[in-house]
Amino acid sequence: MNRSLLVVDGDSFAHRSYHALPKSIRRRGDRGAGAIVGFANFLLRLYTQERPRAVLVGWDTLEAPTYRHRALPGYQGGRVFDAELLDQLAVLPHLVAACGFAYAKAPGYEADDFLAAAVAQEERRGGTAVVASGDRDAFQLASGSTTILQPVRAGEMARIGPAEVRERYGVEPRQVPDFIALRGDSSDKIPGAKGVGPRSAASLLRRYGSLEAALEQGRFANQAEELRLYRAIATMDASAPLPSLGDQTPTWREAAALAREWELNRLADRLELIARTDASAST
Repeated sequence: MNRSLLVVDGDSFAHRSYHALPKSIRRRGDRGAGAIVGFANFLLRLYTQERPRAVLVGWDTLEAPTYRHRALPGYQGGRVFDAELLDQLAVLPHLVAACGFAYAKAPGYEADDFLAAAVAQEERRGGTAVVASGDRDAFQLASGSTTILQPVRAGEMARIGPAEVRERYGVEPRQVPDFIALRGDSSDKIPGAKGVGPRSAASLLRRYGSLEAALEQGRFANQAEELRLYRAIATMDASAPLPSLGDQTPTWREAAALAREWELNRLADRLELIARTDASAST
């Protein structure tokens, strides 16, 4: 069976878990654990659903700025994270590794960049990829070989391919960075073109084909360099460094041992059950 590579935006789902689960969930040393438990449950559910050949989880390096922050000083401005969330983000990659999965985290790169790099590598080798992200920037990765999983409500994920991107945005996946540059992105503090909203951004791209073509025709002459910068910021960097992404065999018992060490016993029990189930299925 030709199984897909599963690529996950770790920060996206860790943040969701942190805000969705009660802060009363604690681990050893009376430290927060809601993001850990929620993310682990999500990852296990996703793995069971997709049965991928391998998993890569991408992470931001929050303490180090990227070229995006240097190029646009207001980029992602105003974001403040609770200390308990930061503490859990720091240890979650260890849980991913204990499961036998790969993770990518490096100064100067965002989780999005690792997603793009993994998809590009998988498509070059003739494989397929499934990308789980709560960030619609990931729509630029949709193709005949790559599907985006986007959370729409608790426990439900929408499957997004090129047709769904066209339906939602009115543009092709490859045009998504141009679309973001024109429309702007309030969550990332990308201003966009003056007076341009989603509909007019899509209309411009259908007419001209690309932001660059519109600029060459004299549109937005006073904002041309700014818009090129916004497009560069919205484009995921597929040159981000990756670990080896060969086929993986999950190591659920190692993950269970780590969860037990953290005194997250219900999570440990679930991981041990999955380990026993998988062992029985392989005999």
